Amino acid sequence: MALVNPVQDFQIFLTRLGLDSNAVEAVTEQTKLLKVDAGQVLLHQGELQQYAYFIHTGILKAEHDNDSGVALAKEFYFEQELCFLYYSWLSGTLAQYRLEAVDNAELVRIPIDLLDSPNWQQVKMGLLSQQLIYKEQKEAFLLLNTPEQRYLYLVEHRPLWVSKLHNHQLACYIGINPVSLSRLKARISQGANI
Repeated sequence: MALVNPVQDFQIFLTRLGLDSNAVEAVTEQTKLLKVDAGQVLLHQGELQQYAYFIHTGILKAEHDNDSGVALAKEFYFEQELCFLYYSWLSGTLAQYRLEAVDNAELVRIPIDLLDSPNWQQVKMGLLSQQLIYKEQKEAFLLLNTPEQRYLYLVEHRPLWVSKLHNHQLACYIGINPVSLSRLKARISQGANI
């Protein structure tokens, strides 16, 4: 079975979101294929966002560097996701977060202003609906659960995250430090062995 190339993969993604075939073909002319290395920054904090990135392979992250130089994880993005900062896009403001490759990645870059095109309204509504549901779930995840419950949720519902992200990345997302996460994992492991 032949593997789908990144552009075809993106076209399938757009079709699932409701973009008609003519518009799907037209967008191909505006895409750019990127192969990025781990650590490569795609959007710097404080810059104007111009592009969205469809992830064919790899992982991206959104982080904010606070005044103390500590990186705070906002989100991780995996294969088959369109990565961009919704608030920055909708408000036209500078990015509050940095978009960066966690590992080597193959991406399809598109101009962010395509999302405002009239024939993309169904795609835009689909993305906004997904984002709203996701944000509600994330708020509940962070507000209604202990760090242990958050970790166990990721183990059960986001095993790819647990297998692909480093302890410090998971800890930052869960809202604890890496040492606490290591202790939590050890305690859970001991409980499972009893």
